[in-house]
Amino acid sequence: MIQENIRSIFLEYPEVIYGFTDLAYSAYADTYASALVFAVPYGEQLTIETYTEEKFEKGICDARMIVEKIGTQLKEMLDKYGVKYHFPPVAQNNETDLEAPFSFKFAAVNAGIGWIGKNDVVITEKYGPRVRLSAILINEQFDYGDKIIKSKCLEDCKKCVEIRPCHALHNVQWTLDTVRSDIIDYRLCNEKRSLYLKTHGRKNACGLCMAVCPVGVCVSGTVLPL
Repeated sequence: MIQENIRSIFLEYPEVIYGFTDLAYSAYADTYASALVFAVPYGEQLTIETYTEEKFEKGICDARMIVEKIGTQLKEMLDKYGVKYHFPPVAQNNETDLEAPFSFKFAAVNAGIGWIGKNDVVITEKYGPRVRLSAILINEQFDYGDKIIKSKCLEDCKKCVEIRPCHALHNVQWTLDTVRSDIIDYRLCNEKRSLYLKTHGRKNACGLCMAVCPVGVCVSGTVLPL
């Protein structure tokens, strides 16, 4: 019943990719049975030729609005049926460990939505890395996706590594056992993005490593009808 209601909600958003995973790997496993993970494509699928930081930030904001709409619908439905759920925060709550309480990326991998690229973001076959992830923890059992356990990036592709301005990427091919620090110097990346707090009023969005990714370019440049 709950899974069918969730599917009905996502029928309104045909461009959104979603899936379910158990939480056996998570610290939340004792409280919630499953995670629903979904990937909302940025409205404009930027390539390196069309990329600007302003356009990329707009894509993030546009996708965030869709995430919030879906979240509201999910909340109303789960409240109606009295199902226990939790929306974990999307970002870290401090600037020291730079880790969120729940990893949307790892949940997406476990749900079969995509793999983690050499740019340390989830890569989907349809959109490449040009998506915004969200997740909701739900105390229900679902039909789970097939876990992805290794990268589908080409071994010799280094486009994201070479374009990163601060050289924070290590050209490491991800597997399920790879830790974040093997792929990226995330503290260096955060430090460089934070230099723009005064001028932008926010960290620099910096999506060069996503725009240059060759995966999903078949839809790049289009504004998706969400």
